[in-house]
Amino acid sequence: MGILNVTPDSFSDGGRHVALDDALRRAEQMLAEGAAIIDVGGESTRPGAAPVSPRQELDRVAPVVEALVRELDALVSVDTSSPEVMRESAALGAGMINDVRALRRDGALQAAAHSGLPVCLMHMLGEPGDMQVAPHYEVPVEEAVADFLEARVAACLAAGLRPERLLLDPGFGFAKTVEHNLRLLHRMERLQALKLPLLVGMSRKSMIGKVLERPVEERLPGGLALAALAVERGARILRVHDVGPSVDAINMTWAVLQEGCDS
Repeated sequence: MGILNVTPDSFSDGGRHVALDDALRRAEQMLAEGAAIIDVGGESTRPGAAPVSPRQELDRVAPVVEALVRELDALVSVDTSSPEVMRESAALGAGMINDVRALRRDGALQAAAHSGLPVCLMHMLGEPGDMQVAPHYEVPVEEAVADFLEARVAACLAAGLRPERLLLDPGFGFAKTVEHNLRLLHRMERLQALKLPLLVGMSRKSMIGKVLERPVEERLPGGLALAALAVERGARILRVHDVGPSVDAINMTWAVLQEGCDS
């Protein structure tokens, strides 16, 4: 899953793909490098980010979704928590909803259910503006994440979403310290007990910067290591900025994991 932020303030690529032609060329490049999905976001959810209105988010996202589907025949995921953006994106041909708030905004569950699209539910406590203010869990983080996601899956099923339409994201970097992130990845097998596909996003995140003491533009090697570990621990979709190197790392990891499976 290639990341395409059409925002002015995302943490590593804010402002680079705001113009429609720039967004299209970047998506075209990621597809050529092996991306299966393009994830379009119109609201920054970096730590400390301010919220945007549904209208502003839709103005950013809708032209890009429409163009990606029409001109590139891309499978488009829309990174949104807004019911309005979900409905309009589905009408424009989007193929997936990716919600960092796990459909907890008013009307989001109903909009997602009505869309008929697959939905990724992510773990986060609080909001981007305050999620990194002393995050704390009363139980081990992997248990807290599993319990939260299990509850959100139950809410989705009660609203009429079928289980085969659901994916889960542990939410690395969202309301978690570096220690939480490392433990969660180390013990990510715990989430496989929920028996739904796992989507993981750690590309360029601050956990890499803090462990390796690297600025955002020097975090690719650390990110590739995390991608390989995530696949080994059950991830089936990797959300990344650097598609080409990530595809190679994932394919190499998968070749090792599949060794002997056909014998």
